[in-house]
Amino acid sequence: MNTRFRFPVLFAFALATSAVAQTSELWGAHGENWDPHGRLPDFSYAGYHCGEAPLPNVPLGVSIKSFGAKGDGVTDDTAAFLKALATIKSGAIEVPAGRYIITNILEVRHSGVVLRGAGPDKTVLFFPIPLQVVKPDDSTTTSGRPTSNYSWLGGFVWFKGELGERELAKVTSEAKRGDTALQVASADNLHIGQRIEIFQTDPADYSLTAHLYSDDSGSTAKIHGNHASLVCRVIKIEGNQIQIDRPLRFDVKAEWQPRLRSFEPTVTESGIENICFEFPNTPYAGHFTEPGFNPLAFNNVSDCWGRNLRITNADSGPFLSGHFCTVQDVVFDSARKPDSVSLCTGHHGTSLEGDDNLFTGFDYHCRFIHDITVSIGAGNVIVGGRGVDLCFDHHKHAPYENLFANIDVGAGTDVWRHGGGDALGKPSGARGTFWNIRSATPLHYPPADFGPPSMNFIALETAQPTQKSATNRWFEAIPTAKIIPQDLHAAQLARRLSLKQN
Repeated sequence: MNTRFRFPVLFAFALATSAVAQTSELWGAHGENWDPHGRLPDFSYAGYHCGEAPLPNVPLGVSIKSFGAKGDGVTDDTAAFLKALATIKSGAIEVPAGRYIITNILEVRHSGVVLRGAGPDKTVLFFPIPLQVVKPDDSTTTSGRPTSNYSWLGGFVWFKGELGERELAKVTSEAKRGDTALQVASADNLHIGQRIEIFQTDPADYSLTAHLYSDDSGSTAKIHGNHASLVCRVIKIEGNQIQIDRPLRFDVKAEWQPRLRSFEPTVTESGIENICFEFPNTPYAGHFTEPGFNPLAFNNVSDCWGRNLRITNADSGPFLSGHFCTVQDVVFDSARKPDSVSLCTGHHGTSLEGDDNLFTGFDYHCRFIHDITVSIGAGNVIVGGRGVDLCFDHHKHAPYENLFANIDVGAGTDVWRHGGGDALGKPSGARGTFWNIRSATPLHYPPADFGPPSMNFIALETAQPTQKSATNRWFEAIPTAKIIPQDLHAAQLARRLSLKQN
């Protein structure tokens, strides 16, 4: 874990600052004020194994050079990597120090496969041609502008799986957000310890979408097929009533067709680490011109990871659309000439569209149009990082209950800048939370069209006064140096694990 940002020794820090420490009314010092039915969500389940286990140190594996790779910066080593991924069904593929030229997509479709370099300063994967040339994938924006799908998805190292979504039971009674019990038609297909998905779909009246925005969604006319999902574990069964291990993050209502589905991902425990992704130093042509110089993507996988990475001259950084994945300790840099409109060198720095993923220990040395994006998903945690002038892009489609915490945004001129097409709802959904956000310039409450009043703002660098309402805006103007805990996610996880042990 990157201790430059996470400050894991929370209690030591609290003691050092006890004379001036301040706490949020939503949490307190150790969670004594927290209410599972209240406006502050439980973010502690984000990341690899819900934070209950560290990222694994996989035993030494097979060298990529045994498959013919040279790593000399001249030879095209793609065939060696493809052969290794086709051969190694589980274990590490070691990529020794060198410069490896890759000209095709490297798909990881097996569990327990790890690509591991000697360090991002030693092992470089260089991609001279973009994804759109390797495998064309034409598209258009919501306004009809021609572009490539690689403008917002995909990567040269692409973890791909399926989530095994079989219906297990229908939910027969309503429940409130924060509850942990559900009544089902039959529990015959369920067992204690099983991971399941609680799933609901939006009816024609968009009432579920409205709920995910605390009934303040803005126009949603172009949102189709929206849903609410929570992956959890069954911890108790009594007749046809089940108990789950975490609070619901949405209400359960009959009109949203609530049901339980299986959660059986085909790809888990795979990762990439200690590697630099490098792309050509070509000028960035601007928004929606991206040909797909993208390093990394996770699609429909669970409990996978990327760590200790460097990403250079990319169009976009990691795309996370899986569950419980962790990407940590990533440096972004670029020598590309910025485009003349945005003055940025790429599109999406990191994009989280899945649920309960963790992005931590990041360091942006360059600017993207959307530095950090959340869209569609919930329960994602972005924590412990910094940038030159970070943008917290909420990209519509009801991204709700996501956390940004313990972050130095740099200049602070673009924090609330966002994207997304028309009539796709407000950028942020319900209870998006911003905690201990440091900035070179004072930050303000975002514009009214950014999200509903149920969002939470605690300890931002600001000159604004505190404004607290149980049913409206919550803005606690606590100085960032004084807020305890500094890292809400770490504090919530520590509290949950402590209660679990007792």
